[in-house]
Amino acid sequence: MQPPRRKTPLFPSEPFTMKHRKSNNLSIFVVVFAIFLFGCFMYNEDVKSIAEFPFSRPKHQEIQDQRSNSEKPLEKKFNKNGEELNTREEVDLKLVVTEEDERKIELPINKEVEEAEEDLEDVELPPEDCDLFTGEWVFDNVTHPLYKEDECEFLTAQVTCMRNGRRDSLYQNWRWQPRDCSLPKFNARLLLNKLRGKRLMFVGDSLNRNQWESMVCFVQSVVPAGKKSLKKSGSLAVFRIEDYNATVEFYWAPFLVESNSDDPTMHSILNRIIMPESIAKHGKNWKDVDYLVFNTYIWWMNTFKMKVLRGSFDEGATEYDEIDRPIAYGRVMRTWAKWVDENVDPDRTSVFFTSMSPLHIKSLDWNNPDGVKCAKETTPVLNMSTQLQVGTDRRVFMVAANVTRSMKVPVYFLNITTLSEYRKDAHTSVYTIRQGKMLTPEQKADPATYADCIHWCLPGLPDTWNEFLYTRIISRS
Repeated sequence: MQPPRRKTPLFPSEPFTMKHRKSNNLSIFVVVFAIFLFGCFMYNEDVKSIAEFPFSRPKHQEIQDQRSNSEKPLEKKFNKNGEELNTREEVDLKLVVTEEDERKIELPINKEVEEAEEDLEDVELPPEDCDLFTGEWVFDNVTHPLYKEDECEFLTAQVTCMRNGRRDSLYQNWRWQPRDCSLPKFNARLLLNKLRGKRLMFVGDSLNRNQWESMVCFVQSVVPAGKKSLKKSGSLAVFRIEDYNATVEFYWAPFLVESNSDDPTMHSILNRIIMPESIAKHGKNWKDVDYLVFNTYIWWMNTFKMKVLRGSFDEGATEYDEIDRPIAYGRVMRTWAKWVDENVDPDRTSVFFTSMSPLHIKSLDWNNPDGVKCAKETTPVLNMSTQLQVGTDRRVFMVAANVTRSMKVPVYFLNITTLSEYRKDAHTSVYTIRQGKMLTPEQKADPATYADCIHWCLPGLPDTWNEFLYTRIISRS
């Protein structure tokens, strides 16, 4: 039997006293709770401030801040309690990767574009309809030569006249001035930007090789050591500019078509024989080139008739027919034109044909009865009122001009013949090599026999030919 419970009154006997004590406890609870909320608020604000302070800002956030103000800011996200979600890092890390990739890939391209635009601002191009090949030679020792002989390591001994003993250098200081306009100032960096990722190839005889060496000296002047190289393999010589992924090449084909003079080193053959309709063996090496510069002339000039093979060299044929030079030249030019029309994409490849480079064999041609060929000539013919007659075969010239005009693929005719005929002073003369060896003092003393009045010193006249080529390339690219 349990003892009886103590009965508790439903209402306390001291109501006022109990109510007062309860109110005091509630007040203390409210104050403590308010302090707790305030502390949490300040703590969160401090943490947020520290996280956003610049010295602790992550690298990717600095990159983000540098982006254009026009870009849409990152959208903040909140949870159901109103607290900001930390999505910034995840989004920004993706932006960092993209940004860094853009910096690695796009910045060099942008720099190249800026350089090209800056270079173009300094270049004044001649009007499209200006005749660049009619004008006069002007002495200019300020802008010419465009490079120095001893600063171009790739020049061969055949053309380094000063190194080979020539004492006068005025031949380097003549600038071609067109009558109705001016050639643009040469800028090697601008040309290289136009050649970026491309191939420029000279195809032909030793005069085209002369022009190729000039072009190599043009572009190499702004390329640092170790970033340029020259390699020769068979008929092909390739000068490579690494930073621009560009090449300036020369391919030996003195007649353009197949001949018994196609060996790039052993080609001193007097009995020259050609196959006028056979070009495929050479042509396969000209495909996928962006700029093709052709010529063929000097190897036609040792005889009045050309020997045309009956049959094929591969089949051991030896019999030939002798045909007049202009007729044989026409057959070769038509074979070449057919190859170009069938194998060249004009949307990708620009084709040039360089006209005849003249010889200066008889000093009477320029009224110098006491001269010996081109030896000891130090100035151009400055009276340009009448055309010189120095033995250039104008029949061949007209064949080349007519064929190039009639082709399906556009061909730019570099008409260097007449302006070059006045440059009796610019040949290598006795300051050169013969069959791979420097001329001896005795040979130099006999210019009537040993003077080379075919090829040109460098720097020199072929630089002007390349100024025409340069003008065309930068104006059309």
